[in-house]
Amino acid sequence: MHEQDSTPNNDLTERDRRRFLLGAAGLAATSAVAVSAATLSPAHAAPSATGDRNPSGRRNQVTAAITQTGHRRLGSLKVSSIGFGCQTLPGNVYGPVTSRKDMVALIRTAVDQGVTFFDTAEVYGPLESERIIGQALQPVRDDVVIATKFGYDVDPDTGAVGGLNSRPAQIRRAVDGMLKRLRTDRIDLLYQHRVDPTVPIEDVAGTVKDLISEGKVLHWGLSEPGPQTIRRAHAVQPLAAIQNEYSTLWRGPESKVLPICEELGIGFVCWGLLGLGFATGTINPYTPFPETDFRSVVPRTSQDNMPANMALVRLLQQWAVRKGATPAQIDLAWLLAQKPWIVPIPSTTRLPHLLENIGTEEIKFSPGELQELNADLVQISIKGDRLPPEELVLAGVEAPTR
Repeated sequence: MHEQDSTPNNDLTERDRRRFLLGAAGLAATSAVAVSAATLSPAHAAPSATGDRNPSGRRNQVTAAITQTGHRRLGSLKVSSIGFGCQTLPGNVYGPVTSRKDMVALIRTAVDQGVTFFDTAEVYGPLESERIIGQALQPVRDDVVIATKFGYDVDPDTGAVGGLNSRPAQIRRAVDGMLKRLRTDRIDLLYQHRVDPTVPIEDVAGTVKDLISEGKVLHWGLSEPGPQTIRRAHAVQPLAAIQNEYSTLWRGPESKVLPICEELGIGFVCWGLLGLGFATGTINPYTPFPETDFRSVVPRTSQDNMPANMALVRLLQQWAVRKGATPAQIDLAWLLAQKPWIVPIPSTTRLPHLLENIGTEEIKFSPGELQELNADLVQISIKGDRLPPEELVLAGVEAPTR
């Protein structure tokens, strides 16, 4: 008997009521109309003169019912089980957002719903995502974990982005700019965004080690690195986390990166976990992507490849019905079930999507169910690369030796 069948219809438990709300949030998330977090939840207005973010004490009933409570560890760093990816906040990845004010309100809503882990980067915007995060989290800075990334040659004044640059002087310049934009005196988790093929990782790790000793950085990590670069970096300054794309749509880290993380005690942060929206079931081969939408240049979401890849969406939809969830929640719950040190960071610009994401905490797989789902996933072959060629070439790079 499936879990949702075990309770009579006339005897709903609190867990069942929460599941109902999760389903409602998932349905609302498919709306084409952007939802303002500031409108739906009065708890997240700007701080008052006294510093109270919610002087009335009122909260929207739906948002109050869906609150995340779980935590995980990335090395020694404690974060919420599901974080928040901030790449889309500036509105230049999947399309424009409602307003900057709404994005600030959304982040403050996420904090009130139990999210403590926020992931941004210097190149998101560029610079603008960090500014939004800084404004939103300044009132609760000591209650949250902020992660950001260096690694590109970014002009701190104009935001113009050049090529990769992880030279020590550039890292220091980047961090000083980040601290100002984030309105903080320290970065909880600092990543190298992509491995620089011209700079030994020992030089990068040594610079970050110095920044840690100065108190500007607390923990560090690598994003999309080569396996041997992970080991070399960890030997100089222990890594808290590796960030890679990972989902039911792309399971590449399972062969080498995840085993290294488990061996060395490094946490793993997943980006692209919903397949750039594909795993939610809200896009299909007939979905038009404007040129400004990143998915318009991603091979696996092309009109040539997407029809074959819809098999994954159908599988997630089947499991969603079976578990009383949404396809996106099945994808997220699958990630959480893989290892206790894996932390997904779904990105969204809408309150219903946020509630749907954090509501995943309620979805659990039995060992038998997880084995069955994994067996089903193995039978599906995904067509098309996960990134366009100019982006894919930057992934899995090994840093040069000295």
